[in-house]
Amino acid sequence: MEGLCRCRGPHVLWTELTDLFRRAATYVDRILKGAKPGDLPVEQPTKFDLVINLKTAKALGLTLPPSVLARADQVIE
Repeated sequence: MEGLCRCRGPHVLWTELTDLFRRAATYVDRILKGAKPGDLPVEQPTKFDLVINLKTAKALGLTLPPSVLARADQVIE
């Protein structure tokens, strides 16, 4: 998670890749057992992490309010 935020920008909403892979494996399992892909429900991530990169925000001239920093799951200094 931290690596993505360091490269991309001042903040990112992130979901765990392991959860996405687990869901994908469930879909593959259902399809291999004969389910039609079009009949499977669309699922979306339910948990996101807010990661803020203060160094990038400062470089862009952004000042983030303390309330936003307090809500972040991770702040990279």
